[in-house]
Amino acid sequence: MKYRIEKDSLGDVKVPADALWGAQTQRALENFKISGIKFTFPFGRSFIEALGVIKYSAASSNQTLKLLSAKKANAIKNASKAVIKGDYDDSFPLDVFQTGSGTSTNMNANEVIANVASTKSKTAIGANDDVNMSQSSNDVIPTAICISSLLDMERLLLPNLDILIDALDAKMKEVKGNVKTGRTHLMDAMPIDFSQELSGWKAQLTSSKKSLKAASARMLELPQGGTAIGTGINTHKDFSKHFCSEVNALTGLKTKQAKNFFQGLSSVDNAVELSSAVKNLSVVLMKISNDLRWMNSGPLTGLSEIELEALQPGSSIMPGKVNPVIPEAVAMACADVIGNDTTITIAGQSGNFQLNVMLPVVAYNLLKSITLMANSMPLLANKAIKTFKVNTTNIEESLSKNPILVTALNRKIGYVKAAAVAKKAYKEKRSIIDVAHEETGISLDELSKLLDPSKLTKGSIN
Repeated sequence: MKYRIEKDSLGDVKVPADALWGAQTQRALENFKISGIKFTFPFGRSFIEALGVIKYSAASSNQTLKLLSAKKANAIKNASKAVIKGDYDDSFPLDVFQTGSGTSTNMNANEVIANVASTKSKTAIGANDDVNMSQSSNDVIPTAICISSLLDMERLLLPNLDILIDALDAKMKEVKGNVKTGRTHLMDAMPIDFSQELSGWKAQLTSSKKSLKAASARMLELPQGGTAIGTGINTHKDFSKHFCSEVNALTGLKTKQAKNFFQGLSSVDNAVELSSAVKNLSVVLMKISNDLRWMNSGPLTGLSEIELEALQPGSSIMPGKVNPVIPEAVAMACADVIGNDTTITIAGQSGNFQLNVMLPVVAYNLLKSITLMANSMPLLANKAIKTFKVNTTNIEESLSKNPILVTALNRKIGYVKAAAVAKKAYKEKRSIIDVAHEETGISLDELSKLLDPSKLTKGSIN
């Protein structure tokens, strides 16, 4: 391999001759060999895109403020646009686990953009003095976390959450009128309409959506302009305002200057809050997934209330077995998100004085969680919710034998007598109506009305 010599403040560095990065990136590449996970994450590249957005917006702002010549600014903007598009993703080789400020990756972006801009404009453009003008890694990386998470939320998670909500809404209409045995403590309880059960899931998701949007709104406050420690050293007083305008024009987001730069650099409270909201969504999806698994259990010795779509053979040794693969996969993704949130929580308390020193791992885990949930929801919608069939024969048979229906007789015969009827029906495996008639003398016609499962789903005593 051929090399060239690059220089930084520590001296000479050998860099591969064809590499677009420079000395600082090369040092980091040699220093941090931990995970092999690059910022071009296996699940998405929004973080690199965000870096391109930042460098474009900074150059444009510096040009407006007469700090950077039009020639240099335009060259940086053109190179930054290419980074945004993904033309130079291979030039971002650094490990996520690096210096806690993400300085190495910020310099990676600066060096690549400076190299490309210099070559194409035939003008000497400095990585630090020009591309990084009015910036510090300490405000660039927190800002990149904000922008990348917002892009992934707007493009992926929120639209896919709507897909799942809409699928549930349609399924509620389809299954309405199918009455089944409700369950508490996994034990038989009062009847519930299938549509009522699904309405609970939909309400959970709707509530989660509100939390996600509220948490996302905090990410709109960008700390760019705080530079090293929040004071804005080496930055024009109007830089941040112009910067946010440029970001908004480029991305369609509605960002604004952070109310307090010291908070924006020393903490990742906004990321912790968004991660918590994503984790809450994962808890909801896991509950839905597990309910589907339980309802699908069987087909002979389980609940067998629904039949999920058969997507693949379920066993390498048991012929004919079909497993609930989609709910299981989603539940695993949810478990991972819960773990990611724990990492982000720990990282969040690592804001020592004026800087949080776990920024890269926050970016990695937050964006991973968003992507996992975003990708899980269409699968759950299209390959589980939309396609499951209600086993009406099974749910009707189970419901007719459910001794808990006797709860509806409490006001007529009292709790103690009703309990005795239930126990006898359960012990003798007889219809609750027959036993109630036998034990109370209430007519079969009246009992049929009092114990009508469909009416019992309404809940009223009137």
